[in-house]
Amino acid sequence: MPHAITDRYAVLGRPIGHSRSPWIHARFAALTQQRIRYDAIEVPTQGLAACLPALVEAGLRGCNVTVPCKSEACALADEASVDVALAQAGNTLCIVEGRIVAHNTDGIGLVRDLEQNARCALAGRRILLLGAGGAAAGVLGPLLRRRPAWVTVANRTISRAEELVHRHQALARECGVALHAAGLADVAEPVDVLCNASSSSLHGAPVPVDARVLHPATLAYDLMYGAAAQPFLAWARHHGAQACDGLGMLVEQAAESFWLWRGVRPPTGEVLAALRAMVEGAAP
Repeated sequence: MPHAITDRYAVLGRPIGHSRSPWIHARFAALTQQRIRYDAIEVPTQGLAACLPALVEAGLRGCNVTVPCKSEACALADEASVDVALAQAGNTLCIVEGRIVAHNTDGIGLVRDLEQNARCALAGRRILLLGAGGAAAGVLGPLLRRRPAWVTVANRTISRAEELVHRHQALARECGVALHAAGLADVAEPVDVLCNASSSSLHGAPVPVDARVLHPATLAYDLMYGAAAQPFLAWARHHGAQACDGLGMLVEQAAESFWLWRGVRPPTGEVLAALRAMVEGAAP
């Protein structure tokens, strides 16, 4: 049954005007007959703590949190999921009787996009994860739970990769996955899945790894989408690999947030198809 009142949700970040989340959640709500309002709210320069309590007091039921506030969201939460503790960042907050419960749906979104939309089963695969910042931290736990053969986290500053691997090592052992850290210059072995969670696409920098990691069956996946992902995708295709951007991850992580808030899992296929038409139609 639809809810009798309109519940309020939002995405919080800075800048936030570019966010596709309000459109995605409006489509989810229409398709599942849920009465919600979902806004994009700019976080002040003082940070999330300067606006979140007032929003909760005003009746906010939940929110997505994007850059640069994911770590702060974790710190402000009264309760956090296992993945938030591992990533040390949250992207989804549920407000339950005034208490803030933090989740991280990024990794679930990535895994669902890889396995359901890209048809790439992860069990037994060799995975190279580029980057050791918040994006990589948010997806590593769910990747490990799919029980690949091994995962290497490669980063320009190897100490950051080692720190991320150390936090996830117990989970890796539990899942039977070999987990290692490496410098970007030290990885050259071909992999089955290459996930670019580095900031290279965001900043228009060259792909930070040697093309020897690719082979014709490699799926090269950039967590970015739209124009920012195109150089990485072109590089992968030029070297004979399959290529995929992160637009499906955006939709799938939003669907997980929607389910946490509403207890209803929205259909993602038609939403993703419509969003991709919008994004590609807007491309220069």
